[in-house]
Amino acid sequence: MVRNLTTGKPLKQILLFALPIFIGNVFQQLYAMADNIIVGNTLGENAFAGVGATSSLSFLIIGFVQGLTAGFAVKTSQYFGNGDEDKVKRSVATSIVLSAVITVILTLISVFSAMPLLKLMQTPQDVIGYSYNYIIVIFGGLGATMLYNLVSGILRALGDSKIPLVFLIIASVLNIGLDLLFIKAFGTGVEGAGWATVISQLLSSAACAVYMFKKYAILRVRKEHFRLSAKLCRDHLGVGLPMAFQYSIISVGIMVQQASLNTFGTLYVSAYTAASKIDNVFTQSLVAVGTAVATYTGQNYGAGKTERIFKGINRIMAVCVLLAAISGITVYFGSDLMTGLFVKNPDPQMLSLSKQYLMWQGIFYVCLAVIFVYRNALQGMGYSTLTTIGGIVELSMRILASILLVKVLGYVGLCLSNPFAWIGVNFLFLISYYIIIRRKTKADATRMPINDEYVRQSA
Repeated sequence: MVRNLTTGKPLKQILLFALPIFIGNVFQQLYAMADNIIVGNTLGENAFAGVGATSSLSFLIIGFVQGLTAGFAVKTSQYFGNGDEDKVKRSVATSIVLSAVITVILTLISVFSAMPLLKLMQTPQDVIGYSYNYIIVIFGGLGATMLYNLVSGILRALGDSKIPLVFLIIASVLNIGLDLLFIKAFGTGVEGAGWATVISQLLSSAACAVYMFKKYAILRVRKEHFRLSAKLCRDHLGVGLPMAFQYSIISVGIMVQQASLNTFGTLYVSAYTAASKIDNVFTQSLVAVGTAVATYTGQNYGAGKTERIFKGINRIMAVCVLLAAISGITVYFGSDLMTGLFVKNPDPQMLSLSKQYLMWQGIFYVCLAVIFVYRNALQGMGYSTLTTIGGIVELSMRILASILLVKVLGYVGLCLSNPFAWIGVNFLFLISYYIIIRRKTKADATRMPINDEYVRQSA
């Protein structure tokens, strides 16, 4: 259902909106873990390391898709918060056309650059074949990823975070079933895990798109809405591309990090892969809050309720501090048990390396929480250039740490490279947010309030 985030108690509204996103994100991470667990336990440690070695390369492209569609959704949420039904429909149509064009371009680039990038990252020779066979399928099916993120973003722009969850759960269950079918029954190898991911995403997102257009009248675009205007395209790309490049910029730093890791050997890659999967699951509460904050901020910014944005951000940040502490403690004390799920009879050194990584990440989760809350608040208000600058800062800090700290501290330096980058970008987002929010609060004091009856009648 449509959720109007411009009324009601701010903290309650953000948390209620974030909860389905959190559940969905956890499912998404769990089925990604299922890929790795099935590969590791069926095809062996080298295959497991090979799939894991593609994570940074995958994020380079898929992160671009996520940022782009999230930026398009920001514009949709602002038009919705402002009560402009025609602009909402034109925003959806513009997003669809731009996404289709960019998908074709991205697919061609990613497929032809996959092997050169794997070699550039110094992927170990005993796993690079597994890496290529897996990632080429993921890149070939990029259209399914684009469709899922686009549809989910549009629904969340209207305040509906429940329906994307339902279809994501369907995709998760289907993905695990297809993993077992392709890898164990058909003996396809690691590429079977890739096909399982692409097919499950495609079927789920297509069904979600059909539901979206049938359920919400405000999203039923017609032929005239596809007559693109240069201004709308510029507006959407002006928010979408900076957010997309921000994700990709961050991923370049992660690729440098992965290249440093690869020099340590396959055992370290396996330990890091397992630890990063665990880390991803236990930071999803912060990711979900960040997604909710972007929609909350976008709707309220469109409605001219900057004071309400300020109140909501302060309260949700306090909750995130608690979530960060709980997650950090859990990953440290549960690391051995969770790492042991990925491969049969894990090496004791692998368990130790995984625990070491999770300890250093967990200590600094609060810094990660600051990024998700304040970066998404700035995105929701349309300040995507600032978040891109933040991505550049994060990239610089991560590369610096991956090169210098690794030389001095070895694997510990690699573990510290993420926190080092988080701390560096925290200052930019905090200072920028408080300067902007104070200026906007004064400016919005003279704006006429939006009639909230509009959003109650939009569905």
